[in-house]
Amino acid sequence: MIAAGKIPTDEIAIRPARADEAEAIVALMRGAFAQYDGILVPRSGAMDETIATVTARLRDETCLVALAGRIPIACVFYKPLGEAIYFGRLAVLPERRGQGLARRLIAAVEVAAAAAGAATVTLGVRIALPENVALFTALGYREIGREAHTGFSEPTSITMEKRIRP
Repeated sequence: MIAAGKIPTDEIAIRPARADEAEAIVALMRGAFAQYDGILVPRSGAMDETIATVTARLRDETCLVALAGRIPIACVFYKPLGEAIYFGRLAVLPERRGQGLARRLIAAVEVAAAAAGAATVTLGVRIALPENVALFTALGYREIGREAHTGFSEPTSITMEKRIRP
């Protein structure tokens, strides 16, 4: 018997989110990004997502959701951006971190990108989150630029890229 909340990672399903899951996705993102609220400057846009904004995003972007049973525990949004696929809003509930879910979601994005004929996968990551930068670097992403959020004179974000085809 498996204790509640302890579903083995290989029993986690990853699939595209449905529009009727927008509320659960908002709750998931807020739960995943809550630890940065009041600390991360500028504030993460994930904390401002609403059912309406996620519903709108689901029309133009794909959201992959990782499910433990029927409960969303992690997600990532991705969309075409030029010849690349860009992913963002990678969110894993705190109690589910360290189980390889982010890696599995990123791998799924990379498979979708290759199937779409994209040459690269790109992402933006906050400079203030070195553990996230380290994860992406370990997965083969490299820094290609730095940007400042609106109202900031110094860079706050790193743009990273991984080439998935020659």
